[in-house]
Amino acid sequence: MKSDAAPGPAVERKIQIIGLWRLESRIDMDSVGKRRLDPVLGADPLGILCFSADRFAAQFMRRDRSQTSPPLPAGGGANNSSAVNGYDAYFGTYTLDEATGALRTQLEGAITPANIGSVFERHIEVVGDKLVIKLATTSADGAAITRTLTFVRLP
Repeated sequence: MKSDAAPGPAVERKIQIIGLWRLESRIDMDSVGKRRLDPVLGADPLGILCFSADRFAAQFMRRDRSQTSPPLPAGGGANNSSAVNGYDAYFGTYTLDEATGALRTQLEGAITPANIGSVFERHIEVVGDKLVIKLATTSADGAAITRTLTFVRLP
C-alpha cells in the first residue's frame, strides 16, 4: 500500500546537505549581541564545504593572505579548529541527528595537526538553497561567542 504522506523535513535533512557549498557569510556574536571580528580569518573569509553521505571537507581562507602580511595567530577556540596563517582546512566523517539538526564532525585530517581526531558539534538548517550552521565557540580572547556560517549551494 502506497503512503500519501510526504517525508518530513527531519527525514530529508541529511539528503539536503549533500553537495558543494560556498561560504556567503561568517558572523560571530558575543553574549550581548555585539559582533566580534575574527583576527585570523577576518570579517569576510572565503570558504567551501562539501558533504557526501557520511563524509565532509571544509576550507576557509582570509581574503588577504599576501606575502607582505605578518604571520597571523593560529586562532581556534572551544569547539573549533585552528587556522594557520589565515587558512583552515579539515576533513573527516560526520553524524547528523535528523530530528534536531545536531551535526557532529570527527576530523581525520586537518591543516593543524593538533585538530586531528577532534570532535566538533554544530547545529544545521537548510533553508532553500542556503545551509546555515551555528556553533558555540570562543573568540581569540576567550569570550563566548555564537558563530553563524551561511553557505549557498553550488551547482
